[in-house]
Amino acid sequence: MHQLRLLGSLVLLALLLLVSRLSEASIYNILGFSSKVELPPHASLTIAHCRQLNMQAGPPDDFWSRSASDRFEPETKPILIQDGKIWTGGKNGTEIIYGDVLLEKGLIKSISRFSVESLQAYGSDIVVIDAKGSWITPGIVDVHSHLGDASSPALSGAEDDNSGKGTIQPWLRSLDGLNTHDESYRLSIAGGVTTSLVLPGSGNAIGGQAFVIKLRETKERSPSSMLLEPPYHINSSLPDPNLPPRWRHMKHACGENPSDEYKDTRMDTIWEFRQAYNKATQIKEQQDEYCAQALSGNWEGLGEFPDDLQWEALVDVVRGRVKVNTHCYEAVDLDGLVRLSNEFKFPIAAFHHASEAYLVPDLLKKAYGQTPAVALFATNGRYKREAYRASEFAPRILAKHGITVVMKSDHPVLNSRYLLYEAQQAYFYGLPENLAIASVTSNSAVVIGMDHRIGYIKEGYDADLVIWDSHPLALGATPSQVFIDGIPQLDSPYVVHKPNNFQHTPKVPNFDKQADEAVEYEGLPPLTPTKARHDTTIFLNVKAVFKRTTGPVRQIFSAQEEAELGVVVTRNGSIVCSGERVSCYTPAFFGADAQVVDLEGGSISPGLVSFGSPLGLQHIDLEPSTQDGYVFDPLSSKGIPEIVGGDYAVVHAVDGLEYGSRDALLAFRAGVTTGITAPSHKGFFVGLGTSFSLGATHRLEPGAVLTETTAVHVSVRHFGMPSVSTQIAVLRRLLLGPQEGAAGYWFNKVKEGEIPLVVEAHSADIIATLAILKSEVEVETRKTMKLTITGGAEAHLLAKELAEAHIGVILSPSRPFPYVWEDRRILPGPPLSRDSAIVTLVENGVVVGIGCEEIWSSRNLPFDVAWAAIEAEGRLSREQAFAIGSTNIEKLLGSKVDSDKTDLVATRGGDLLDGSRVAAVISPMRQGVFVFS
Repeated sequence: MHQLRLLGSLVLLALLLLVSRLSEASIYNILGFSSKVELPPHASLTIAHCRQLNMQAGPPDDFWSRSASDRFEPETKPILIQDGKIWTGGKNGTEIIYGDVLLEKGLIKSISRFSVESLQAYGSDIVVIDAKGSWITPGIVDVHSHLGDASSPALSGAEDDNSGKGTIQPWLRSLDGLNTHDESYRLSIAGGVTTSLVLPGSGNAIGGQAFVIKLRETKERSPSSMLLEPPYHINSSLPDPNLPPRWRHMKHACGENPSDEYKDTRMDTIWEFRQAYNKATQIKEQQDEYCAQALSGNWEGLGEFPDDLQWEALVDVVRGRVKVNTHCYEAVDLDGLVRLSNEFKFPIAAFHHASEAYLVPDLLKKAYGQTPAVALFATNGRYKREAYRASEFAPRILAKHGITVVMKSDHPVLNSRYLLYEAQQAYFYGLPENLAIASVTSNSAVVIGMDHRIGYIKEGYDADLVIWDSHPLALGATPSQVFIDGIPQLDSPYVVHKPNNFQHTPKVPNFDKQADEAVEYEGLPPLTPTKARHDTTIFLNVKAVFKRTTGPVRQIFSAQEEAELGVVVTRNGSIVCSGERVSCYTPAFFGADAQVVDLEGGSISPGLVSFGSPLGLQHIDLEPSTQDGYVFDPLSSKGIPEIVGGDYAVVHAVDGLEYGSRDALLAFRAGVTTGITAPSHKGFFVGLGTSFSLGATHRLEPGAVLTETTAVHVSVRHFGMPSVSTQIAVLRRLLLGPQEGAAGYWFNKVKEGEIPLVVEAHSADIIATLAILKSEVEVETRKTMKLTITGGAEAHLLAKELAEAHIGVILSPSRPFPYVWEDRRILPGPPLSRDSAIVTLVENGVVVGIGCEEIWSSRNLPFDVAWAAIEAEGRLSREQAFAIGSTNIEKLLGSKVDSDKTDLVATRGGDLLDGSRVAAVISPMRQGVFVFS
């Protein structure tokens, strides 16, 4: 009876509040409460608050009848985008409409075919854009970003994503650290990102409240003006009690991150969670009891509404009005949070990172309420124990189990400008096309509770959309225009003109077997390459052959017609014949025991070369027991111990090589066959590099080490100790001063031009100084010194001068980002600039290579090289593209392997740079062919 009375009271009170402004006494008389009860001054406000407590978050019923967006900027002209291929997000991402889109007052006004007559009402105010049949999608939504809170370039005082004040802190807000001057906003918009959920970091079990922002600059220029549907709570105000609350967001984390930060175990962290949720649940129950009494008219001794500013957000979590996004990797942690959600009855919006989620899909379905989505990287993995079982097949496996998959950047961990690239990779490895696009648009909007206004192209939705220069899942797809709230974001964008086939859904290999093995082997399927059984291997139906010569890469065979597809015959890993079928497919070149591989129109090309990461010196980045470790630095306060050789000691990377890492083997299977690495370091002096086979199992295997010593490596950077000028002074002394110890021996070889000096440098100022130092050395020795710059974020500013000085550059990353101050003057490439840094350097005559920043990314080098060629818009030949990923790197780093002894890669159905799958590696040094099923 009490519950029925309470329900009736709420209904009647709602009606009264809607239609009149009756006095409190009148209201309570109508409700049947005693008129003798003395009502507290806050009674009406409390009644409204109580009524609102049990309302679920979401848009009001009349939301879609709005005639203008709440974010509409006056003076924004209506825009008609004509003749688009519109991916709407409807019908589970399968709906495509051919037509026009009308944007007005910050909203998508209509999707149709508009005649001239139908637009006459707008007069000359309307802006007409001809999409010319281009793909149009909703703006990209990033569900995991630290934009603004971990701003770029990184500067002291600008790291606001983590707090060191406690394990549980639901009262913190990412909004309070949002820097509006982050260079990333402009860059991310250039990648089609229009909306981001800015999360606190993962150093705390509960890091605080997250906020959804639109990335465009507002007239107010404040963080608050960037918010999309800000919760009413940000100003401790209560809304109209007739309106449902807006969604709030909160960050949780479990496993290694909070444990490392606060020296807790997993047991400690879960207990901290339980304590916090117990506290929030107690407050919720107190509030519910209080409201039950208040709505029954029992005010005597009731006091103030029970609330606690520190815990009110977590109380809202228990009420189901907060989207909880949880950083969790392993099954043990996923299980812990699923149990927590059931114990305290709160839903989880998404598990983030979740590298083992694909192994336990049924566990996720046991979470309280609806099954959480899973927010993933595509191929970034194995960087710590928790991520060791990560799989590129996770998105497709989870989707097959009916679990929503979204891709995320964790910006600036990954540059959110290229969030679409994560979806492209997920699609490459088997996530269906409709779900791949949805994973960064419509499904992402659903996960953050904003699918009533973003993530779809529908009438009445926010006018956030992107016109693409190609199919969104085509590698290198780039916006030709981005709209946020109906406002174009790109001024005079440069649009790359791409072949017609880029407008169609890309063809991808079949990885069904590999996906099944990922589950069968619990994320660790065997990767060690298997040598072909026979000495002779014959490759049939070969369309093209690219080979290294004494100089650049050359195409030595090309079939113009399908009927002319060629044959390549290898014996003990060396090509003995290549060309037309009639000349090579003869008994003279093979016997009955030859192994035959059909490439189905594929090609053979040089294996690519990885450099820039400690690949070959570590298995797991954040696990010291799995890696070689860091070298001593002579410029540190401690210097180098005498037993090592003192400050003139030199460390050889070859002595620390570790073979058989999963990242090395994955790279090998992707066509990256050689690694060049220098010792891991944190200071100025690095040591001697080495080149080795990524497919070898140990150092004593033939062909495991290709060039024992490749170059001398140092690093000159602004945030090192001591000053840059001191580092240059040391380098000058090593090159021009007395030759002492091992360092003297190797720097003398540099001075004599026998081996290269490789310097990690990003600032154009440092690079210019290094160029001057090179000329000083050459004046003294009258010999040409070999100098290579790695990193090179600002090298494009000196392209002409570097070419004249014969200084090569290995760009790492190949697509630049202003991580720190010395990286800030990047050349961003299309659509923000016509030229990329690679094209600028190449066209000025600089020898250029592409580097890899982390060991997991080496496998993606074929994508990076292909992307560079796509952006070049025909200004890089196929041969040049192969060279920037292979021969140029070897030349710049001093790897000396005869051209006829280098690995070749056979791909099925295409070449290494068009996304075709590797069928085999042909290895003369290891005297065999390694065939992949």
